[in-house]
Amino acid sequence: MELKQLREKSADQLNEHLTDLRKEQFSLRMQQVTGQLPKTHETRRVRREIARVKTLLGQPQPSKQK
Repeated sequence: MELKQLREKSADQLNEHLTDLRKEQFSLRMQQVTGQLPKTHETRRVRREIARVKTLLGQPQPSKQK
């Protein structure tokens, strides 16, 4: 997911996305250990996306004023 799309999400949505990414990371690790992971670059992609989400969660959220 692109950074622009991640910035549009709320903190709750980012936390849900982070949970999904961690589950995916666990699944990829299990596939790698058993030798069933055909696309090894997926672990790197998931790890970097987790870092992006955690970075956004650590930043202060701008308040939306109308």
